[in-house]
Amino acid sequence: MSDALESLIARTQHTVCVALAETGEFADAVVRSLARMPERAAVRVLCTTATRGSSLSWLAQLADSRLEIRVSESELRETLVVDGVTALVPAGGTRSGQAALVNDTASVRALELLFAGAWSRGRKLVDHLQLSPRLRTELAMNILDRLRAGNTDETAARELNVSLRTYRRYVAEIMRELNANSRFQAGVRAMEFGLLSE
Repeated sequence: MSDALESLIARTQHTVCVALAETGEFADAVVRSLARMPERAAVRVLCTTATRGSSLSWLAQLADSRLEIRVSESELRETLVVDGVTALVPAGGTRSGQAALVNDTASVRALELLFAGAWSRGRKLVDHLQLSPRLRTELAMNILDRLRAGNTDETAARELNVSLRTYRRYVAEIMRELNANSRFQAGVRAMEFGLLSE
């Protein structure tokens, strides 16, 4: 699979779109290949929150004006699409080391459209890395759910079994972390960052 990846990326003329679902052989091979990417090509990398460790660190270092990285909360099928004409899809799971080369125009176009849809819902890697771990706690998620539902502070505090003062303090912290001026804006930003599902 590594040889096929390197060969495809070396022949790139315009664009490379990559979806990485997890850390593994495919992700590592993609990152190694992207480091040797021709300068003429624009690259979009979409990874999930499960893509961690060395792959995510390398991607963050590679990011520049021609390489954009976004993070998706959605499940992704690992894929590499080159110039909209060829795709490489790992076969038998990402750990098998095997991949299918797709040259059928309609199939590659379908893969490219799936990628574009997931890309449009992703958030920039920088935003993802700056997101405070406090926003990912169970209590923060429950508060965000109550805000989205439009619950009054009193009702939400009672449902979460915390004092009204504590609930309001948490809401203020969440709004500050999300850089939101209103509760509505906090809800919108929480959706954008993938903290709340649609």
